[in-house]
Amino acid sequence: MNKYSAFRIPHSAIGKKGFTLIEIIVLIVMAGIIIPAIMVPFATGIRGSGKPEMVTKAMYLAHQRMEELMKYVYGNAALNVTGVGTFVLFATGVPNYSGDNEIVYVPNNNLTGAGQANPNTNYKRIHVRITDPEGTVYHVYSVVTNFP
Repeated sequence: MNKYSAFRIPHSAIGKKGFTLIEIIVLIVMAGIIIPAIMVPFATGIRGSGKPEMVTKAMYLAHQRMEELMKYVYGNAALNVTGVGTFVLFATGVPNYSGDNEIVYVPNNNLTGAGQANPNTNYKRIHVRITDPEGTVYHVYSVVTNFP
């Protein structure tokens, strides 16, 4: 028998080692299709992973300001009807966040409507807005009433 006969016999153990060129090409093509399909959503998720933290921080700041205002009774000077007024964010480590609040009178029958200059409605709407570093604005509303 010839010393090269193992390469000519299809059932030889030596002839079954390795991959054929077609198998390698198919593997490369499949990898080229599958890897980008997996990586695009992963990269998108990583890119947007900071937004939930900004949302949480902005809502925390808005609720913190609302709690500061809600501790006062209806007639307190801190709840005087004003236009939009900015306030200082007291929490440390919150650069690039800005906030403002608005206190307006609202009619008795429309608590979500535009404010009116009539102080006899016995309702004041407090609107707190926080803007995050990306420019997204978060709103928190509350109503204070003058209990008899």
